[in-house]
Amino acid sequence: MDNIQSVSVVSPVTKAIYSLIDSRIALVGAAKKTGQVVKAYAKALEQDFNLVDNQGNVTTKWYDLQGALRKGVKAERAEFVTAMEAEGIFTKATIDVYWQRVKEASGYITAGNRAKGDADIDAKTLAELKTILNRIFNDETDSVSQTVKPLLLSAFEQLGGDVMKLGTNNK
Repeated sequence: MDNIQSVSVVSPVTKAIYSLIDSRIALVGAAKKTGQVVKAYAKALEQDFNLVDNQGNVTTKWYDLQGALRKGVKAERAEFVTAMEAEGIFTKATIDVYWQRVKEASGYITAGNRAKGDADIDAKTLAELKTILNRIFNDETDSVSQTVKPLLLSAFEQLGGDVMKLGTNNK
C-alpha cells in the first residue's frame, strides 16, 4: 500500500495576506470588545462609589462626588493612570479620553453634549424678543415691524416679560 502525502505550497505573498487578514480580524475583535470592557469598568466604579439612599436609589453618581467623598474616586483614577502608563503606549491625552469614555458609560454627559433645558430656551427667547421690541419701539418709521409689534408684545408677555420696561425710556 502506498502512502500518499499531500503537500501544499504557500508562497510568501499568500502568507503575508493571511497575516494581514488575521491581524485585521484580531484588531476588529478586540476593538468591538473595548466598549464592553469600558462599560464593565464603569459599572464597577458605580457599584463602589455611587451614593445611594436607603431604598438603593442613586443620589450622587461617582463622577459628581465632591470633597472627601471624592477621595476614593481620585485614588482609583490614579491607579487607572498608573496602569495605562505602565503599558508604555498611552499618552496623557489618550488616558484622559479613556477616562472620559468610562464616565460617559456611567451616564456622564459632556458639556458639549448637554441639551439646553426649556427654561434656558425661554430665557434666551425672552431676551431676544426684548431686543427686537426695543428696536421696533425706537424706530420712528412706519415699518412693517410696527404691524407685528402687538404679536411680539403678546409673546414677550407670555414668556414673562414686562412691557413697561421696553422702549427708549424704560430699558
